[in-house]
Amino acid sequence: MRASIFPLPDGRIHPRPTMRVVISSARSLPRTPRVALPPLTTIYADDFLLVLDKPAGLHAVPGRGEDKQDCLSARAQAHYADALVVHRLDRDTSGLMLMARGKAMQSALSRAFIARAVDKRYVAVVQGIVAPPDSADGWGEIDLPIFLDWPLRPRRVIDSRGQPSLTRWRVLPGEAPAGCTRLELEPFTGRSHQLRVHLEAIGHPILGDSLYGDESSRARAGRLLLHAWRLSFVHPVSARPLTLESPPPF
Repeated sequence: MRASIFPLPDGRIHPRPTMRVVISSARSLPRTPRVALPPLTTIYADDFLLVLDKPAGLHAVPGRGEDKQDCLSARAQAHYADALVVHRLDRDTSGLMLMARGKAMQSALSRAFIARAVDKRYVAVVQGIVAPPDSADGWGEIDLPIFLDWPLRPRRVIDSRGQPSLTRWRVLPGEAPAGCTRLELEPFTGRSHQLRVHLEAIGHPILGDSLYGDESSRARAGRLLLHAWRLSFVHPVSARPLTLESPPPF
């Protein structure tokens, strides 16, 4: 505290006590540490929906246990607080996932999936040489029911008690390891592990599949060679057709 001098009405001088306030410079103030947002690859985003590119090895949603809380949905919500899950990919599958922004859009997109109005395409590299099907359009079908193998869950098996399951496939041109084939896949139904179970059932497991592959196919890749490369649907709000793509990383 210090005194400053000011005149009184009668001309006398009277000291007025004043307080000196020292304001620290901005440099000396403690800063709130910035929290780094988790990594997220966004292919498309607007006020209603997101299309994200999930890396292999990352869960789509949280699992049981502290080690399974890092997942695509949690990362998305760190960037977009209203992001909600509409469908899932297996942990070991990479590629495009569609998420809604808000409950109303989640309901609208869920209805589109139920109505099979969302076209999903995958690329896989499988063990063995697959001959192109004898069809006019070059597409073949795997129509086999899938059932949960309860004693060995989460494995699925082909069983007449299972849910009807249909996968369309075609041979893709391009490079593949010796003795292997690159396929494009279209799941008409959306059963858990459907593509992996169907391809294992016809004798062509996906390379790197630790759950359904044999020793040889597992050893040929360091990850599951299955990638959700394209999503096509009509935007529920704008009614504009959208096609989003992510080239396979293998």
